[in-house]
Amino acid sequence: MDDLLFYLALLLTVLLLSRLILSPPPKHPSSKSPPPSPPSLPLIGHLHLFKKPLHRTLADLSLKYGPVLSLRVGARPVLVVSSSSAAEDCFTKNDIAFANRPRFLAGKILGYEFTSQAWAPYGDHWRNLRRITTVGVYSTARVNSFSPIRSAEIRSIVKCFFAGRSSIDGGFTKVELKSVFFDLAFNVMMEMISGKKYHGEGATGSREEAEEFRKIVEESFQLAAASNLGDFMPVLNRVGFVGLEKRLLRLRKRRDAFFDRLIEEIRSKRKTGEAEKRETIIDVFLSLQESDAEYYTDEIIKGVIAVMWINLASTSGGPYLHWGGTDTTAVTTEWALSHLLNNPETLKKARDEIDTVVGHDHMLEESSLPNLPYLHDIISETLRLCPAGPLLVPHESTEECMVGGYYVAPGTMLLVNAWMIHRDPSLWEEPTKFKPERFQGGGAEGYKMIPFGSGRRRCPGEGLAMRLLGLTLGILIQCFEWKRIGEEEVDMMEGPGLTMPKEKPLEAMYRPWPYMVDVLSQL
Repeated sequence: MDDLLFYLALLLTVLLLSRLILSPPPKHPSSKSPPPSPPSLPLIGHLHLFKKPLHRTLADLSLKYGPVLSLRVGARPVLVVSSSSAAEDCFTKNDIAFANRPRFLAGKILGYEFTSQAWAPYGDHWRNLRRITTVGVYSTARVNSFSPIRSAEIRSIVKCFFAGRSSIDGGFTKVELKSVFFDLAFNVMMEMISGKKYHGEGATGSREEAEEFRKIVEESFQLAAASNLGDFMPVLNRVGFVGLEKRLLRLRKRRDAFFDRLIEEIRSKRKTGEAEKRETIIDVFLSLQESDAEYYTDEIIKGVIAVMWINLASTSGGPYLHWGGTDTTAVTTEWALSHLLNNPETLKKARDEIDTVVGHDHMLEESSLPNLPYLHDIISETLRLCPAGPLLVPHESTEECMVGGYYVAPGTMLLVNAWMIHRDPSLWEEPTKFKPERFQGGGAEGYKMIPFGSGRRRCPGEGLAMRLLGLTLGILIQCFEWKRIGEEEVDMMEGPGLTMPKEKPLEAMYRPWPYMVDVLSQL
């Protein structure tokens, strides 16, 4: 009898949802209509249309139905924006309306009940966290203070390349670069956070810790790729679809244990006067905790670390896991070097600029980056063609508004297709061609380029990412000659995931430039 009542209740729920989904939206007193929408199915709405890679699927739908598109995924309304003008509507006059994030299960569990900066609703708490992280993590002064870390880590990679060079096959050596860029980003971020280095020469963290971190990252990859249907069809949360929730809880427990050890180690050093010579991010927040322990709890500190750390776990990511600067750096550096290998004349032009500005008697330093405009143009063009977040991190409307002349209801999830905007032929000449020269003298005004998002929740790690990108790519170009493996061009196919990694990790051939051997020998 109990089972019969359960299934009857479930059937009534399904029928009610079907009626709600299939019935036309209520008329709004405005003369403006809701955005166009493809035909949908009962219950799931447009979920069946969501094919990988999602940014290309949504681009195809936008070409058919228009740059402002209405979808429904289960019970959740979704607004897809694929034009510069509509994106400007979202992030200027409607910026406050779209200042929130959707309340997903991952935000509840991994975001400490939506209290971390990435997940917190727009309001006093979020503004306070944004202000503190802007000053304590991403300010110019703080980014400058960590410059020696970035320099040392990149030089460590160069030293390893130089030591592993070959004396055969014309002196060229084969190297796989995706893991190199990941380890670089990992070391830089963890040294900023805790003062520890886990990979390469001079590592201070244990192998066990590094292995535990990698396992956590791998599980984060898996969970990120496993969409939670309960976020879009809440009825499923009531009928036993809780497997992902249990896995997220286990992951948070392991991740918290890892973070707790980092925090306790630095707390102990501060008490004994053995603190790191350079103030870490954990130091910054422990200082704040000492003055206001009730607000700056360990969970707040772990939330800040997670927002920085989770970049590393987002290369295969889901819709929740893309913020900040490190993942942007690793993915974008790999794409940039791939484009340069396929465009040797551009690579030569970049090397000539570095040779002229920096010379051959010392290695490129961050202070020289402002004097290398063509290098910046290469990075900009890479971010245009291969934005690390082709779909910007989702927003959600808290009030009704108008976008592109269409009515948008409260509670609508916003997806901005930066990948499509960056390739819009009405904005860019030869939009699919790698052409850094298009940025000379500007060329990215307005909302033509939004790789780091826009508005109040724009990525705060942009400055850090651009520093690390410029220095890494510049030094690799300055110190080594690069060429493809064989005659075929580097495969530019995109892999799965919302951060658009390369499907095939980049492998290339390198050898030191003869005029840089003396400098490299002194590392």
